Amino acid sequence: MPRLPPRKLVCWRESRIWPARCKGLDLSSTPNMKTRKLLNTDLPALLDLYKHLHATDDPLPAPLVVEAVWQEILASRHLHYFGVFEGTELVSSCNLTLIPNLTRGCRPYGVIENVVTHAAYRGRGYAKALLAEALDTAWSVGCYKVMLMTGRKDEATLKFYESAGFDRHGKQAFIAKPPAEAA
Repeated sequence: MPRLPPRKLVCWRESRIWPARCKGLDLSSTPNMKTRKLLNTDLPALLDLYKHLHATDDPLPAPLVVEAVWQEILASRHLHYFGVFEGTELVSSCNLTLIPNLTRGCRPYGVIENVVTHAAYRGRGYAKALLAEALDTAWSVGCYKVMLMTGRKDEATLKFYESAGFDRHGKQAFIAKPPAEAA
């Protein structure tokens, strides 16, 4: 993928560079917050955090299958899983998929999914910092756009995503599911 210079960054936090969309975000209540890509050892914490994503979800397959999927994710240069940690606890996560593209000058695009913050940590800026990290990764590899998918319809969530730099009116998404799941 072609590499373009990253967007100009304008603010700092503990030797980490934070993009303009985090400017003005009060992070004083989160002094131990660290944002990074998830590692092999983060799988148990991620699976535990996903309990805060959906009230009900399909059961996981056997642990060996889950581990094999995680290894496939980690080995892919197109899949990036990010986490925000408060101390050593994973409190927020999302994933970014980078998709090679033959339009827009062969510049890739990104899709962000599975944005989740532990219920006890919501409203403190973790998810905004997380999305900033994912967007910075996308811009650093030359993505011409990043789309975020959410199943949430409540206005507060939609306004949150707008405050993180996303435009809910920019595109229309449609979802198709296998016939057995569509009913």
